[in-house]
Amino acid sequence: MIPVFYIFLGGGLGSVIRYCISVFLQDLQFPLATLLANFLSCILFAIVFLFLEKVKPETSIYSFFIIGFCGGLSTFSTFSYETFNLVKSGNLLYAGLNVIFSVLLCCSVFYLLFRKL
Repeated sequence: MIPVFYIFLGGGLGSVIRYCISVFLQDLQFPLATLLANFLSCILFAIVFLFLEKVKPETSIYSFFIIGFCGGLSTFSTFSYETFNLVKSGNLLYAGLNVIFSVLLCCSVFYLLFRKL
């Protein structure tokens, strides 16, 4: 039951930070808030994962940061919804850029940090 508590705490904190990012960047036509939240989540995920691979700590740290915090901070459903709305409104350029930037930036984090493993 304890890992669920750590996931709950991390997810809540990640969600609140995600909300703050979206409030700060709410008036933009391009969905930069979601892109930034997902990118930051990937960076944190990779760094924490690399650290955990070296020290093999207890599962509470993994549950809090990887599952909870990164899960609460990142959001594929919002990314999909915003991209769909861009397509629906005829803004195909921004929709395409959103998909390209999201995939390239987030995958690049893992490539750059894990390429030496």
